[in-house]
Amino acid sequence: MPKIIVAIDGYSSCGKSTTAKLVAKQLNYPYIDTGAMYRAVTLYFIQNHISLTNPKEVENALSKVQISFRRHPELGRNDTYLNGLNVEDEIRKMYVSEKVSDVSAIAEVRHALVAQQQRMGKTKSIVMDGRDIGTVVFPQAELKIFMTADLLIRAQRRQRELLEKGETVGLEAILENLKMRDHIDTHRAESPLMQAEDAVYIDNSFMTLDEQVELVVRLADQQIGLSLRRRAADKA
Repeated sequence: MPKIIVAIDGYSSCGKSTTAKLVAKQLNYPYIDTGAMYRAVTLYFIQNHISLTNPKEVENALSKVQISFRRHPELGRNDTYLNGLNVEDEIRKMYVSEKVSDVSAIAEVRHALVAQQQRMGKTKSIVMDGRDIGTVVFPQAELKIFMTADLLIRAQRRQRELLEKGETVGLEAILENLKMRDHIDTHRAESPLMQAEDAVYIDNSFMTLDEQVELVVRLADQQIGLSLRRRAADKA
């Protein structure tokens, strides 16, 4: 069967990562959470007191950052490892969320991680979500999704996610954090969040998770079928 790249972009806490994981599982494709990569770099910068306005310091720090993903055998999820340590839970905490958009806006950071992401997708058959996957990382992706949801609904989802991990944060604080991240993500000079011209727009404010996954898998199947027909036409 032809292999395709599924690129899912969207706003913070709109559920794109959860959807992407389940789509990848149904397609039997690897899943790459690029947001986790930027969070891991942010955690390293925080822990090592890296000045975001010092390019040499940033580049030196990036040379010491190694990010990988390993499947958790008990939880059945892909955990993020930073320099050999499992940081999956730590990178989801609020203090990292408050800084990740600032770190993600740094050109040197984006260049380093985009290059790594592109290497991951060389063989296709991958589902990747983030902010610039369909516009910068894989502009040639066969299926591009742009996902969003109402701001309040996103904040409520984020609050539930934090509560499940034992972190209590007020809804107003989460709303302000999301507004700040949205502004930075859409206004940064380097690879701003935007919808690719050929991306399918999905507002999942009132969609169930199953409905989202079913829609994206159906769109992926259509693209795989199109690739099959093109391959057959080339052979004819």
